[in-house]
Parts: sequence; structure tokens; C-alpha cells
Amino acid sequence: MYNILLTDDEQIMIDSLSFIIDKNFPGQVKLFSALSGSDALSIVEDSRIDIIFMDINMPELNGLETLKYITQSKPDIVTVILSAFDRFQYAQEAVNLGAYKYLTKPVNRNVVIETVRGAMELVDRKRGKFSSEVELHKKLDFVSPMVESDFIYSAVFSRNRDITDYLKYFNITDSFWCFCCMEIPHLDMKNQYSLYMKIRDTLTSRCRCLIGSFMQNRLVVFFPVPADGEKDAAACHIHEQLKILYTLLSINVCSGIRAGVSLLESDQTRTSAAYSDALEALNSTSAAGGIIFASDVEKTVSAKKSAGEVVDKIFNRIRIGDAGGASPLVSEYCTVLQQQYGNDLNKVKNALFELLVNVRNLTTEIDAVYQNVEYNNAFAVLSGENDMQNIEQFVQKRCSECAADILKVLASKENPIIEEVCLYIDKNMSKDISLESAAAAVHVSPFYLSKLFKEEKGENFVAYITDMRLDKARDLLKESRASVKEVSIAVGYNDQNYFSRIFRSKFGMPPTEFRDISAGGNKEA
Repeated sequence: MYNILLTDDEQIMIDSLSFIIDKNFPGQVKLFSALSGSDALSIVEDSRIDIIFMDINMPELNGLETLKYITQSKPDIVTVILSAFDRFQYAQEAVNLGAYKYLTKPVNRNVVIETVRGAMELVDRKRGKFSSEVELHKKLDFVSPMVESDFIYSAVFSRNRDITDYLKYFNITDSFWCFCCMEIPHLDMKNQYSLYMKIRDTLTSRCRCLIGSFMQNRLVVFFPVPADGEKDAAACHIHEQLKILYTLLSINVCSGIRAGVSLLESDQTRTSAAYSDALEALNSTSAAGGIIFASDVEKTVSAKKSAGEVVDKIFNRIRIGDAGGASPLVSEYCTVLQQQYGNDLNKVKNALFELLVNVRNLTTEIDAVYQNVEYNNAFAVLSGENDMQNIEQFVQKRCSECAADILKVLASKENPIIEEVCLYIDKNMSKDISLESAAAAVHVSPFYLSKLFKEEKGENFVAYITDMRLDKARDLLKESRASVKEVSIAVGYNDQNYFSRIFRSKFGMPPTEFRDISAGGNKEA
């Protein structure tokens, strides 16, 4: 069975293709249809589509733009472009984006049949490419993650541990390797497994790697690096590869991931040191997310971080509600204080009490109703406790509680980027608004905005604009004397026929009829 999506803003074209395909491939296909690029993206996201027929010339999100987004997330889909124009640049761009065929309208019946048959064969080849390994993968899917996690734990926490047997097991013979330490925001027990599988699928789809299990909200990943030449060339290769992977993780998993990457290594006894380099790079990333390589981290004369630097990082983690990220930083701060004050435990306690006071003040700035009885007794607890481990755990717990409280407040507010984008859409309703122009207005990438918008609003960017425009058009038709054409232009549709069609699709009647009914209702009132 092949799932085929027919996308065209003319229903007659969809009906014609449906008739030809149904008649010539009975029982072999399941057909889907979409009247716009945004509808096509929604269907592709929700259904397993094998083949797409895509009209190139549609209002709003055109065929080439839609194809660009589809090939990013679903590269195995076979795409056929339809166009009323036999233009070389269109065909060339379609091919560059991975289109299987470029057909000009009106399309001959035999050409459609031949194209569908060829697309089916291509789908079969793509399916068959992995079929011989399916059974093996099913077995390894249970075993490999456990062995990988054991390998990561041994490599990271066991100094000078011989990892040769592990590398033989995974058939890794590459000369160079590196570690990447990732920190995933908003992780909890409910979504931990699903996020882990998304991360695993994203990473393994592009390269070979070994992935550990979650340690709080962090993952450690081992990347073997193939190298035919010099170490510098290998380092350049893995840097570019990891930047691409980071972008894909931001799209497929979530935004705001922080990642640190170690130097490229070849000595197996340096696994623990490499992990430390990756962790140091991670701690240098912005609280908003990003990826930093150890080679780019400025090396200071002293390897010790000042207490002030660590405190700033604790505040940054708490401000974004990251309890998992704040906790290890508190532990690091305690170590720095002990190195700074030696055996003077009272000075360590005073510094930690000052930290708790500032953390509480920070929390009350964000959450005016914040209350915590334990904070009122913090000085008494610290004064009466002389076990450093108990002191550290007490401070960690208070900081984690503050971060968790802030996270609840932040979760109830709309993301400021999305808030600004919605304001931009409202102000520019009559203009041509694209994902690229909106992203430029708020200074983020289009891919990041697309992912963030779907997470925050529950619908894609184009669908949201369409809804806002139609809602405003409805209000204008009810409240003003402007003509349907004037209303259409006011909400960004220069094609009145297209506007009427999508208005009817949403409200069940064309705008002229809606105006008559609204006017009649007003007269009766």
C-alpha cells in the first residue's frame, strides 16, 4: 500500500489525479488531498506519506517552499512537482530540492500513470534498502542502548579504563573521536523516554555515535570520527557535522538545547579528560541554548573558575527554571569555596547563605507570591550543620525548589519571541508575511521559529496566519462597509477568488453571503 498526497489549490486538478490513480492502481493506494502548502505540511506531519504530487504555484506557501520544509523533516518521501509553467529555473530548483519528477500542466494521463509507477518503484527501493537489516535492528534496539550506556559510564567515570572491547563490540575502528555533552531543557519523567528516542533517531540518522542514558537532564554522546587525512581536517568535518545535528535536534526535539563538544582525541586513556572538556564547553554556552566546541573556549591561565563566575551560572540556570542544571553548579560552587577558604567552614557557610538570599530575591522578582518556609530557617540550618555534604544537599534542594517554582511561572506565560511574532503578524496583516520575514523581524532563524511556533501555538505558522486573516475578514465584513475585494486586500489576499474559497472553507459560506446575513441580522436588531 502506498500513501499518496495530492496538493493543488484547484480541486478539479485533485479530482482528476485521484480518478486516474484510483482507476489504474486499484487497491494499491490510499489518497490524501490538500488545497494549500500549509495543509500539506500538516498531513505529512500526521500521516506516513510515501509520494506527493505538489502544485508549484499556490498562494501563501508555494510548492517549492513546502518541498523545502518536507525534505528537511521527511527526506524519504518521493515528490512530483506540477506546474503550469515550463520554466527551467523552477525545474532546476525542484531537482535541487530532491524532486523525483517535474511535470507541466495539463498532465497527460499516461504520464501520470508512468510517474506513479516509477515513484512506487523508488519507494520500494528505499524500503528494501533497510528491509534486510530490520530483524537485526529489532534485536539490537533492545541490547545496544544498554551496552552504549555502560560504555559511556565506563569511559567517562573510570580513569584509564581500557575501552578496546567496547569498540570491538561496536565495530568502531576510527582513529579519532570526541565527546558531546548535551543538556535538555524541560525534561521530566513523563517525557524522558520519548525525548531520548527522538534524540537517538535524529543523531543516528546522520552519523555513527554511541549514546548514554540520561544523567539528570544531560546526555553524553561518543562520536567516532572517520579521517582519511590530518587531524585538523577530521576536526573540521566533525564540527560541521555536529552543527547540522544541533540544528536538527532543535527542529525535531526541542529548542534551547545546550551542547558542549570536547577536543578531537585519539588516545583511549583520555576519555575522562575529554568528557571534562565537553562539560566545560557546555558550561560556557548561553542559558538560551547553543553548541560550543572546547577548541573555541578561551583557555585562561588558571583552570579554576572564580566563585563569582559559578554564582552567575547558578543564577542563569534558576532564571530559566532549570533545576537539573543548577544542582551540579551548586556542587561546583561548594568545591570552589572549599578551595578558596580551606578549613574555614564558617566562611563557606556565609557564602552559601548569601547565595540562598540572592536566589530567594531572584525568585520573588519573577514570582511575587513565592513562599518557602525552609528559607526562613536557612541561617539556623547552616549554622548548626558542620557536615559539608549535608550543607551542599540543603543548598541544592533550596535552589532546585526555586528553579521549579520559576519554571511554573514561565510555563504559564507566552514565549516572548512568539508574542512579538504575533504582534508583527497583526501589524502587517495586509502585507505579504512569510516565515522568513517574521523570523528576520525577531532575529531568529526560520527553522527555529517554525519549530517554536508549533510548540507554543499548537499549529504551524502559515495556518495561524490564515486563521487570523480570516477572523479579521469576518469582523470587517460585519462591522465595516468595505467591499469584499477591499476586505480581501486588507487582510493580505490580492486574489479575491482564493480569498472567497478559503473563507467559505472555514465559515461554511462565501463572504458575500456572510455579509448579507450579518447585515440582515443588524437590520433586525
